[in-house]
Amino acid sequence: MSENNEKKVEEAKEEVAPKKANDTIDKDSGAEKDIKISIEEKLKISEEKSLRLLAEIENQRRRFEKEIKDAFEFGSFNFARESLAILDNLQRAKEAIKNDNVLKDNKDLEKFLENITIIEKDLLSIFEKNNIKKIDAEGKKFDPNLHQAMTEIEDDKSETGTILQEIQTGYMLGERLLRPALVGVAKRNNSKNDEKNDKKDKK
Repeated sequence: MSENNEKKVEEAKEEVAPKKANDTIDKDSGAEKDIKISIEEKLKISEEKSLRLLAEIENQRRRFEKEIKDAFEFGSFNFARESLAILDNLQRAKEAIKNDNVLKDNKDLEKFLENITIIEKDLLSIFEKNNIKKIDAEGKKFDPNLHQAMTEIEDDKSETGTILQEIQTGYMLGERLLRPALVGVAKRNNSKNDEKNDKKDKK
């Protein structure tokens, strides 16, 4: 091979070599781009997963708090309702003692009744502190959400549905009905209404 031919071959090799090197660099830079994109996507996916997980944890925390609150309220509700029996028995005892002919002559009767009244007041005070409140019934309009009608009382002076008698006191525990008030409700005298209607018909 002549010297000229050898030089041409060498020059050709030199020209090809840089091109291959450049091709490698381009390929490497493209790979770097692919790696960067995949990392960003992975970060985005991880961030979304973290947010979903945090939201789920928050929902579980709220559910757990509600369950604790409901359990506490339910427990206190049952305890409060059963405690009303103590108050009822104290009030019945007072009435029974007052109406007992033998005990009426006892000189210590008033002191005994005073002691029962003190216990009754203490119990009512505990109820008040625990948000247990008495339902006002007498003289009010009958409300089926708060009252339970046990009897109807004929009364032409009162509006129909007015509570004239409280048979048993009702109580609320916060916003919940602990026990409805047992009441007697006013109604019109039908015979008098019939007489009025007869007079109108005769006219």
